Amino acid sequence: MARRDGADIFDILQGFVASQVLSALMEFGVLHRLLDRPDTLESLALTCGLSREKMDLLLRAGVALRLLKKKRNGRYALARRGAAILGVPGLEAMIAHNRAFYRDMSDPAALLRGSGETELAGFWSYVLDAGHGVQAEEAQRYSELMAGSQALVAEDTLRQVSLKGVGRLMDVGGGAGAFLDAALTAYPDLSAMLLDLPDVVRLASNRFSQSGRDSRVTLYPRSFRTGPLPEGADAISLVRVLYDHEDRTVADLLARAFVALPPGGRLIVSEPMSGGRRPDRATDVYFAFYTMAMGTGRVRSQARVAGMLREAGFDGIETPRTRRSFVTSVVTAVKPT
Repeated sequence: MARRDGADIFDILQGFVASQVLSALMEFGVLHRLLDRPDTLESLALTCGLSREKMDLLLRAGVALRLLKKKRNGRYALARRGAAILGVPGLEAMIAHNRAFYRDMSDPAALLRGSGETELAGFWSYVLDAGHGVQAEEAQRYSELMAGSQALVAEDTLRQVSLKGVGRLMDVGGGAGAFLDAALTAYPDLSAMLLDLPDVVRLASNRFSQSGRDSRVTLYPRSFRTGPLPEGADAISLVRVLYDHEDRTVADLLARAFVALPPGGRLIVSEPMSGGRRPDRATDVYFAFYTMAMGTGRVRSQARVAGMLREAGFDGIETPRTRRSFVTSVVTAVKPT
């Protein structure tokens, strides 16, 4: 037992180094170089501009992490896990983005004390500025990062939540429209509304034009933090929105969503959520500290989100079993008739 605990503790300790090895493999393009065919140590060292010794060190680490494998002829190839990284939408961008988070986590005590500015708070000025003074470049940077991972979020959300019977869905804080695009694909009779900041809505407009679904979507270029939400939808989705914000902002948004919905209207919340009474490794470690570093958000459990929905007036609350906590969890509710 002592040996097993010691190995587990060391695994936690070396976790940061492992993530940095992954980052190095991505920065040098090793996974991409091995995508088509296996290659030799010498060839990879030459193309990546590293010494043979340093490339050997990096490749051996990649094998140890089961990202790479060494064939009998001495060439290196992608392992299944390494290939999976290249196949997950948005994962490469997130790996690169995490450098900012890791820099904020370099002094966890300072982060917990709230002393000093964090790099993530600067990156997410989109959230902190509440839409005032956000530059187009910042909005695009945010939306592209989020849109890359939205394919998985949409997949898990739509598996847990049926939109059968929904005529019009409004996605509040819908970003570049990745979730709505998936919903419109899955439900051909569905029409939609998307509300987000003007520079973000322009990205969504481009997406819907390219997919040929622009005639099914009405765009609302405005901040969801001020003023009433548009009416006319019989369901509202909040996908990766609430955990970006403090409780007061969330309570206000839920109250306005309640007003915007007709009796019997549905609200769908989808985002990474805490494990609650049984802390979850993905959300209560990674996402909890990530949102703290943002300076404005927090990870809530399904039970906490459900409680806030009740406080806003909703009932008929359901908390489907989470499929992949590191992707998303879901809570749904209904406005009483």
